[in-house]
Amino acid sequence: MVKRLVLVLGDQLSQSLSALRAADKTRDLIVMAEVTDETGYVKHHPKKIALVLSAMRHFAEELRQAGWQVAYTKLDDEDASKSIVGELMRHGQAHSTSDVIATMPGEWRLVEALQTAPMTVTLLPDDRFIATQGEFKRWAEGRKQLRMEYFYRDMRRKTGLLMDGDDPEGGKWNYDHDNRKPAQTDMLRAKPMQFIPDQITEEVLELVEARFGDHFGRLRPFWFAVTRAQALRALDHFATHLLDGFGTYQDDMLAGDRFVHHSVLSPYINLGLLDPMEVCQRVEQEYRGGTVALNDAEGFIRQIIGWREYVRGIYMLEGPEYVSRNALSHTRDLPWMYWGGETRMACMSEAVAQTRDEAYAHHIQRLMVTGNFALLAGIDPHQLHEWYLAVYADAYEWVEAPNTVGMSQFADDGVIASKPYVSSGNYIHKMSDYCKGCHYSVTTKTGQGACPFNLLYWHFLLRHRDRFAGNARMGNMYRTWDRMDDARRETVLSEADAFLAKLDAGETV
Repeated sequence: MVKRLVLVLGDQLSQSLSALRAADKTRDLIVMAEVTDETGYVKHHPKKIALVLSAMRHFAEELRQAGWQVAYTKLDDEDASKSIVGELMRHGQAHSTSDVIATMPGEWRLVEALQTAPMTVTLLPDDRFIATQGEFKRWAEGRKQLRMEYFYRDMRRKTGLLMDGDDPEGGKWNYDHDNRKPAQTDMLRAKPMQFIPDQITEEVLELVEARFGDHFGRLRPFWFAVTRAQALRALDHFATHLLDGFGTYQDDMLAGDRFVHHSVLSPYINLGLLDPMEVCQRVEQEYRGGTVALNDAEGFIRQIIGWREYVRGIYMLEGPEYVSRNALSHTRDLPWMYWGGETRMACMSEAVAQTRDEAYAHHIQRLMVTGNFALLAGIDPHQLHEWYLAVYADAYEWVEAPNTVGMSQFADDGVIASKPYVSSGNYIHKMSDYCKGCHYSVTTKTGQGACPFNLLYWHFLLRHRDRFAGNARMGNMYRTWDRMDDARRETVLSEADAFLAKLDAGETV
């Protein structure tokens, strides 16, 4: 007789999950379910759906082999419910139990669904994160600014990663100044490890093709890891072949090399196939062994125990309403080019095409190309939030929303960022080869062929002058604007207005 149901969600594929540790193999029933509410609350990229479903099916088999009783519902099962709660109720009725144990979900909508379910649901902490919610709340309490850098230092002290006693390895906490060198396309550079789909994955791919063929994104070729064993191989491959140079070139964007030195491990960490500490420890091991430089190891570890932990803390601290914030009152609809519509802007075309093909783009492509354009153009941040949530294989609301609403769009009014992350075309030109052969000229400020980023940059600053003129980090920008002659300023604004009018009219820009 089943005593309790044990819920395992699609991004909780870890044998060490708190709900599994609290469960009894002999009496409890694990419930895993593919449900339409999860595949359809935004129009997820087909690759993302396939990754999650295949990884879930493989994990369920591993649990069965380990001696667990598993009730697994496939998306196309006749008895399948639409929701996670519906599946719990269905299995509860079948086994005469209303007791459920679960690990705290990473998204507020699921937390609220479980808390209001007509069952007795015990939510256990998700201790796969390094900082508990309580620790982050205590760290944040009383601070005027919640800056990631200071939180990151606490995480270094807590974990001991890259520490020399009480001091940071090398005498500095952050080696970002070494991490902005331009990369060149290298045909011999390794790529992230790719895997051939097995029978389980092929069945999922056929299901996704049939059900989600109208979603943005290319399903095939599908090469993601779908098991912990494969994810560990991907980690080893990255540490051996790509970590050397990661820090130095992590901000680079190359049209002929979509991954450069990036690991593409975030989908596996966020699914639960890899533990964040084991990933960081492997990276530290490479540094201690002398195979990679300190800036490479520190730059990567900061993304995991610094940024990843920090944005999760912000998401849980700020609450469910965080995703709807719009401090700058931006209301423009998301342009069609984000869904693959034609554009003459080479950087946008490259970033969106990569997103379409791979369900992946690295942090600078997201922040300084698609995010930067949306902020400059005044795109509704909630529409952009839903786009990022839909199109990337590593996107779950706890990690995606703070990155978009806060870091990228400044829609949280500075909870995360001390200033908006906006730039003209010069930054993209410096950190990429996208501008070569573009319809627009990155060095042209106004007139025929002027880069839209150059025009929109000033347009954004002038729209929000009352808000940002007093920002210590933005004063020089406004002083530069004020030194321009009246004719040039009028030209910049009128050409930016004309560009935005074309965008609103649905014309190709």
